[in-house]
Amino acid sequence: MSRNLIRNVVTLGGWTLLSRGAGFARDMMMASYLGAGPVADAFNVAFSLPNMFRRFFAEGAFNQAFVPLYAKKLEAGEDARDFAQDAFSGLASVLIVFTLIGTIAMPWLVWAMASGFVGDARFDLAVEYGRITFVYIFFISLFALLSGVLNAHGRFAEAGFVPVLLNLIFIAAMALAGWRGWDMGLTLAWTVPVTGVAQLAWTWWAASHAGFAPRLRLPRFTPDLRRLMVIAGPALLAGGVVQINLIVSRQVASGTTGAISWLSYADRLYQLPLGVVGIAIGTALLPELSRRLRAGDSLGGREALNRGTEFALALTLPAAFALVVIAMPLVQVLFQRGAFGPDDTANTALALAIYGMGLPAFVLHKVLQPLYYAREDTRSPFRFAVWSMVINAGFAIGMMPVIGFAAAALATTVSAWIMVWQLWRGARKMDEAAHFDTRLKSRFWRILVACLAMSAVLWALTVALGPALDAARWRWLALTGLVFGGIFAYFSSGTLIGAFRLSEFKSAMRRGPPAA
Repeated sequence: MSRNLIRNVVTLGGWTLLSRGAGFARDMMMASYLGAGPVADAFNVAFSLPNMFRRFFAEGAFNQAFVPLYAKKLEAGEDARDFAQDAFSGLASVLIVFTLIGTIAMPWLVWAMASGFVGDARFDLAVEYGRITFVYIFFISLFALLSGVLNAHGRFAEAGFVPVLLNLIFIAAMALAGWRGWDMGLTLAWTVPVTGVAQLAWTWWAASHAGFAPRLRLPRFTPDLRRLMVIAGPALLAGGVVQINLIVSRQVASGTTGAISWLSYADRLYQLPLGVVGIAIGTALLPELSRRLRAGDSLGGREALNRGTEFALALTLPAAFALVVIAMPLVQVLFQRGAFGPDDTANTALALAIYGMGLPAFVLHKVLQPLYYAREDTRSPFRFAVWSMVINAGFAIGMMPVIGFAAAALATTVSAWIMVWQLWRGARKMDEAAHFDTRLKSRFWRILVACLAMSAVLWALTVALGPALDAARWRWLALTGLVFGGIFAYFSSGTLIGAFRLSEFKSAMRRGPPAA
């Protein structure tokens, strides 16, 4: 992997790690105040609605089509800023209309997401919270486009700070609500649009300093914007397919009180390695591959893909094994307090272990997909996503009577592996940039052996530290020992058998600190 690429990955990963750390503090506060009860379920559904459409409009479809076109214009010395302004104005116009429609149609959206809420207090709460939170989609989608501009310029730190800002605002709001005695559900709902304004304002300022000062104006339907829409169309449909998977999961879980919250808390935990590694590599890889393909450097593209995949596997596979082996102590120490009881811990840990088995697939999806978008091929990922959606829906609905809410998590994991298999098979038909080299293949098996050694150590430590993990006074220290014991076991065994060299990680950290 080139020095610039690994620096960008470490920068994004570093900020994501800080964000997830603040996110854990936020989630622990939410679990303590709300547990996994009706208010928590209602807020999680309400907050998931703008986030779902954000991934549909901005991060998923629009940005995946926009970034390669913008990066290629930068590489060719064309008028990239005017193109970005047209894209910004066009997206803003669509979002204004969509936000108004979504706010009016909130009861139908909540029913589509969680029909199991109908007939109890969760439905009315979710509609009320949803009408407050839905405007967030306007701010966060425009932020996503501006972050794409910053990423194409190689400025990853500014956008990387924004999720940290979101979590800090949530923590401050909950602390203030607890002190003043405010309604916690309404406080969380009103905090969502506040964070959206703050995130967009910060990124707007950063983009202005990078030389792109976006303005709200009537959109111009230029040839470049038409090309962007043609490329984004299949990606938009693919994003819709992914969100249908989310809707199916929510519907399956909505019939069990607390299940949506269990899945949400488990989702937050596995999103840590996914965000730090997978999303960071995928975000950094897309403009890198776009520039190399524009320059005709297919060998450089292959090197970037292989080193990115190797880096991702070396950090993701041990995280996946750990999430399966120590799911229970992780959830118990992080969340079990206040309104969050032992049953909530057991169910959240079950979902976390299932998500852990799918973590490598979620990360490889982020690594392989830029191969298609860098070539402006959004049709193939759409076809793959449709098959993945069919499998997800069939598995979740079919297995729900057998294993209950866990069917939603298991369906997500199974469909993720099917998606990766399709992406990999399609990539094999591309030129040499899409093929895995000898070094990656050799190191993959060694990484697996190191993960098995780490898992054995984690299991033994869990048994030995069991009493301490149950003791309120010692559980944080015991969990810290468990985590660092696993890290030591993985890196020491991996170094001994040649899965990686520690100098590679040290060099990456020296080249890419997450400085703003």
